[in-house]
Amino acid sequence: MSSFIMEHFEILSETAKCIAEQFGPNCEVVLHDLTRPYNNTIVAIYNGHVTGRKVGDSGTDRGLAILRGTSKEEDEYCYINYSDSGRMLRSSSKYYRDKTGQIVGSLCINYDITELVSMQNALYQITGFETAGNKENQKPEHEIFAKNVDELIDLLLQEAIAKTGKDINSLSKEDRINIVKYLDEKGAFLIKKSAETVADHLGISRFTIYNYINA
Repeated sequence: MSSFIMEHFEILSETAKCIAEQFGPNCEVVLHDLTRPYNNTIVAIYNGHVTGRKVGDSGTDRGLAILRGTSKEEDEYCYINYSDSGRMLRSSSKYYRDKTGQIVGSLCINYDITELVSMQNALYQITGFETAGNKENQKPEHEIFAKNVDELIDLLLQEAIAKTGKDINSLSKEDRINIVKYLDEKGAFLIKKSAETVADHLGISRFTIYNYINA
């Protein structure tokens, strides 16, 4: 049985292309089929150079957390984000549901505004006038634009370990429990064989991972 996204692929893909063409090469538009294995959710992408991704690559940590149910934000528009290379993005994410209410796909826009912000700051230095953009106090996010799930798990694991403030060889049992719980909240264990990967990194067994999740 084909998925909702693939059933409507032509119209969704053409819509994504239209948005990308309208706003130019700095505007990346991505169509995800979230019924597919998370390692290859991207079924269409335009101007993928913005985040360095292509068709067949994985979803982000944000989408994973929403699928896990630990993030209730779902649809969100015009939030400030950063790419892995440090480029400032203005992003929007629209999630699609099937008749049962299950999230099955998403359309995401990542507009690289790095140069625009630099121009805005330069104008402010010259004119002294504060624009509406300067007054906004948006809390920037850092979404992980991984190319595959191995990279995504590795980056989430690095993030979790960094939160302990310790080297991986100095982690206590409590640290490992907190790391596992953090990864679970992020939806990491929705990915096939991720428990084995995390267990190998933390020097514990896969069964210990499940025990820590329920601790």
